[in-house]
Amino acid sequence: MQHLIKPFFVIFILLTLGFSCFSQEKFTMNGYVKDSLTGETLIGANIQAKAVSKGATSNQYGFYSITLKNGSYQLACSFIGYQTKEMIIDFNSNIQQNILLRSNSSIVSEVTVTGKRRDNNVKTAQMGKIDLSVAQAKALPAFLGEVDILKTLQLLPGVRNAGEGNAGFYVRGGGPDQNLILLDDAVVYNTGHLFGFFSIFNADAIKNVTLIKGGMPAQYGGRLSSVVDISMKDGNANKTEVDAGIGLIASRFSIQGPLIKNKATFIVSARRTYIDALVKPFIKKTNDFYGSGYYFYDLNAKVNYKFSEKDRLYLSGYLGKDKFDFNNAKRNFSTSIPWGNSTATLRWNHIFNKKLFANTTLVYNDYNFSLEGKQENFKIKFSSGIKDATAKSDFDWYATPEHKIKFGGQYTYHTFFPSVISGSQDSIAFQPNNALKKFANEFALYIQDDWELSKKIKLSYGFRYSMFQQVGKYATYTTDANGNKTDSTIYGRGQLVKSYGGIEPRGTIRYAIDDNSSIKAAVTRNLQYIHLVSNAGTTLPTDLWVPSTLRVKPQMSWQYSLGYFKNFKENMFETSLEMYYKSMQNQIEYRDGYTPNTLKDAEEDFVFGKGWSYGAELFINKVKGRFTGWI
Repeated sequence: MQHLIKPFFVIFILLTLGFSCFSQEKFTMNGYVKDSLTGETLIGANIQAKAVSKGATSNQYGFYSITLKNGSYQLACSFIGYQTKEMIIDFNSNIQQNILLRSNSSIVSEVTVTGKRRDNNVKTAQMGKIDLSVAQAKALPAFLGEVDILKTLQLLPGVRNAGEGNAGFYVRGGGPDQNLILLDDAVVYNTGHLFGFFSIFNADAIKNVTLIKGGMPAQYGGRLSSVVDISMKDGNANKTEVDAGIGLIASRFSIQGPLIKNKATFIVSARRTYIDALVKPFIKKTNDFYGSGYYFYDLNAKVNYKFSEKDRLYLSGYLGKDKFDFNNAKRNFSTSIPWGNSTATLRWNHIFNKKLFANTTLVYNDYNFSLEGKQENFKIKFSSGIKDATAKSDFDWYATPEHKIKFGGQYTYHTFFPSVISGSQDSIAFQPNNALKKFANEFALYIQDDWELSKKIKLSYGFRYSMFQQVGKYATYTTDANGNKTDSTIYGRGQLVKSYGGIEPRGTIRYAIDDNSSIKAAVTRNLQYIHLVSNAGTTLPTDLWVPSTLRVKPQMSWQYSLGYFKNFKENMFETSLEMYYKSMQNQIEYRDGYTPNTLKDAEEDFVFGKGWSYGAELFINKVKGRFTGWI
């Protein structure tokens, strides 16, 4: 592993030496960009020094840093839906300054607020990236009164829903499990309520959504197709707000505000369906189906505390559950199907100096599904799930005006409950030893540089090294022609069973044709170590998350993209034409004719293959004016 990691540090040192050699008398201005009314940080705000065409963009936490030579500059800070703020700043010393932007009511009434600069479509090297605001989602027709973030994403080019009653989606020919979905840095494994008709993301609690379809930055990994990075609101820092609503099938309630003035804020947002309450009056106690029903709920909560000008702590969480019950007294039959997610994220932001911003994160997430059935004296239970514990650190280094470097690493400990079946008949219980827990370690290191070579050329390139280890407790068995076990290999707790790993290069380049148009190209390699295996023979959500093991190899893909981007009428219209080709290996599914077998591990019925996808995407987006939208 050392000989693979060494190139990262060599590149890092060379870049550092290179920057120091060209250093002159320069000064840095840094701080946060915030909404002046709520105190919410603004992600992707643009800070531009007009005379020298140098600028910076606020990061995921609203932090920015811009370094310029000694002198006086006119700076403009802009964010769509907000009044542009212009300032005259003397760069004769280092400056720490927060920038407050005021929402422009005349703009808000006509323009959908998006977390990006007006010319982002043509100026940045990143391609295949779309920022979606909650305002955009709320402007679209809601299904049964519920605003759905994921359904909105599925209206974008290159994204297709996985079918009615399925919360998953396909991106550029990839499977639903090949999308990395994050909620405040926590991986979300199940995204659907009501058997997939609604997503679990409550729009009242969401601040920003970013979809990346191509040219995936090195900070993201573990999936082949896309990233959906969702940020929760921090809470209003200036006043307490309460919002509530009643839809056709669910009610919602949110409260947010300051806990300690200028120090701490909070937000709590909850939803619950009342399908069970609506149906209950129509099912009398004498009815054979009495006790049948369905409900879901979810709860988002977040609190943050500012310890100092350089330190802030965030604690956020999500809890959601669906439960379907069906009873048939005539047949003495009942079944219960609960499933749900829970996540908890603790993040510490620290500013080491005017150019180095760090975020350290601890994450716990848990997804579980179960199906319990009973008829007379016979009971059966099926369950599956996955639990993760993650620690990660990410650093933003604003080395020079031309270079922004992001680097970091993460570790995740996975626990898989692949397919646990148990039951009883009268006083006899059975629990086949077919699905022992599986454990795994996942590591990653990365470095990424956004480099503006000239006004014409901009690069975003990096490397990610990842490693996945299946570890014990675990057992493998050798069987004869009749399926009888003849030998076994036992692995103790923490003992290495199988290891996989590799380097994942990432790179995009932009060539500016003029101020309003550019050409971009990207190439990425991705490795995916955990897999969702679907059984087409059942309509129930019994898909399994399984790790890479002795039998199951990681999925791998190469994706190549080329695009032409152009803005019209002072950035009123954003257009792009992107073409892509993606090759995929070690794709996994059940063999044809598979039926569940309690006497063996489900892995024995997996088959593997390879695939490819290619296509072209045309995107026309009107972002200003009386009417906005895209095709």
